[in-house]
Amino acid sequence: MNQPTQPLLEAEDLTVRFATSEGLVDAVRGVSFTLGREKLAIVGESGSGKSTVGRSLLRLHPRSARIEAKTLRFGDTDLLTASENAMRDIRGRRMSMIMQDPKYSLNPVMRVGKQIAEAYLAHHKVSRKEAEQRALAMLEAVRIRDPQRVFAMYPHEVSGGMGQRIMIAMMLITEPEVVIADEPTSALDVSVRMQVLATLDDLVSQRGLGLIFISHDLNLVRSFCDRVLVMYAGRVVESIAAADLDKAQHPYTRGLLAALPSVDQRRERLPVLQRDPAWLAA
Repeated sequence: MNQPTQPLLEAEDLTVRFATSEGLVDAVRGVSFTLGREKLAIVGESGSGKSTVGRSLLRLHPRSARIEAKTLRFGDTDLLTASENAMRDIRGRRMSMIMQDPKYSLNPVMRVGKQIAEAYLAHHKVSRKEAEQRALAMLEAVRIRDPQRVFAMYPHEVSGGMGQRIMIAMMLITEPEVVIADEPTSALDVSVRMQVLATLDDLVSQRGLGLIFISHDLNLVRSFCDRVLVMYAGRVVESIAAADLDKAQHPYTRGLLAALPSVDQRRERLPVLQRDPAWLAA
């Protein structure tokens, strides 16, 4: 009889508050989930708290943040009590985060290949030559043609799609167990977006990683992810298999789905989501 597999990540009753001049403001309220070797989407409108959840896992918030939870665990590590030294070992090495727009994440005065190699050198005691060889191999793994040429380019010389592939290479070269992707394709056109997602999907599947995919695009996560957490005003209002999104029960999720434009079904006007104050207290 097979033993149940321990989740890579476990969060129970996660709450994130920010100290302001007017007191504490709740950004995330009582969020609970587990992550295995799967693709878990966190969706919701801007301000729903989805990115705040992702940054909390890496403790990337400013000092004004107050992070509390019954459980916030990564493997055998308690993320709430881990020392800063322990977190530095986790960040990038065991858990990586792909940001939304590569032009704000890449160093503009450093060649992209050197930046990928630096990510590897930060966590592995190898020669610079070996790190650069691994960087070239990683550029090839993310389906970049002529890795040698791209290795020597600066960030302003690459396209948006190539920049995002470079970010994926940088975050995966350290061979992490978990990747958090914060709207990694929102700045890309549709055809490039699907190419980048196919690359990410292959790498996640081949390496057996856990992926948290933060997005506002329900159609995208329906086809790309395994499970979906729907967030509203800092809370998870629904957890559902991605393939079952059309069977969602919560009125907020139903409202988001109804507001999606459709190529096949032309409508004069898309419906406006009607919010219920009771959702805040749920």
